[in-house]
Amino acid sequence: MKKYRCLFNFALAAALALPALAQAQGYIARLLNKPVPGGVAVVPLGVHDSAPRVTYQDKPVMVLRDSDGQWIAVAGIDLKTAQGRQSLRMEAPGGVRKLDFNVKSKAYKAQHIKLKNKEHVNPDPEQVRRFEREYKEQMAAYSSFRNAGPSNVALDKPVDGRLSSPFGLRRFFNGEERNAHSGLDFAVPAGTPVKAPADGVVTIVADYFFNGKTVFIDHGQGLVTMYCHLSEFLVRKGQGVKRGQVIAKVGATGRATGPHLHWNVSLNNTRVDPAIFINAFQP
Repeated sequence: MKKYRCLFNFALAAALALPALAQAQGYIARLLNKPVPGGVAVVPLGVHDSAPRVTYQDKPVMVLRDSDGQWIAVAGIDLKTAQGRQSLRMEAPGGVRKLDFNVKSKAYKAQHIKLKNKEHVNPDPEQVRRFEREYKEQMAAYSSFRNAGPSNVALDKPVDGRLSSPFGLRRFFNGEERNAHSGLDFAVPAGTPVKAPADGVVTIVADYFFNGKTVFIDHGQGLVTMYCHLSEFLVRKGQGVKRGQVIAKVGATGRATGPHLHWNVSLNNTRVDPAIFINAFQP
């Protein structure tokens, strides 16, 4: 009887400890760890005197010290990543280690959009060449990795408004499938001020074929945000901006059916669900 009482007491103590263990993660891990295709993996790195160097698929990864004092890697997961095990590579004073994490499944819905401008569905050869030039500029901005920053990873919403088209939608324009929706749309009126969600440096101010008037902000350590379909620019390339600073106004330029803000968030040159960073993620 005494033996069974001891076992019961041990099981009860373990059960009572579970909530505490669940809260053992730091603030950033609790906020951002959504390891699904198009999501974010927060991987603990342990205690080190300085930040380890981490890569994922040969790309540098953000490394931060969380609120619990532990170093963590914050890695973006590509939308096309299959369910299952993935690995980071960590270099620290103790040597090189492989750190595994598991990608869970997530299903994304489809969206059908009717466009009046047929060229935004099937552009002509000159427009294709323009898009290819613009695409290279954007990929270069996304691949930037400054060791400094970011000022914050719990991001502010760039506008106050209803979330419309979510990240990851399979998109059909006039019945033809195109790339999945790589950002988050806010349904707000034209002229609505757009604010920087964190400190950063403006790396692109341009008028693009599909995106319309576009701003990129580099927040540091591979965290890059993009703002599309704008009506007006209020910053210039190379300018430093502060969290909450107005950078542009909402419009309907480029491939848009009406005024709204399309907002992208990128980590380690991988587009991820912006809803994660504003605590609006839907599993």
